[in-house]
Amino acid sequence: MNKPTHMAPELTAAGAVWRKSTYSDGAGNNCIEAATFPSMVGVRDSKFPEGAALVFPRSSWSAFVSAAGNGELQDERA
Repeated sequence: MNKPTHMAPELTAAGAVWRKSTYSDGAGNNCIEAATFPSMVGVRDSKFPEGAALVFPRSSWSAFVSAAGNGELQDERA
């Protein structure tokens, strides 16, 4: 997978729509938000929206979501 970049001007662009994970616990804990852009996906901690965001190429994010959904990512500590 490609390495995430540190800064992306589009992440601060007006009109960016950040969506909270459907796995959010409803109390504001353990939440991430994601926003899609033409060539990338940003991910941030919903408790600190003004903080840093990780930025991934769309293809890398799609591969991650697919692998997670298929159960391909296992906790090696178990």
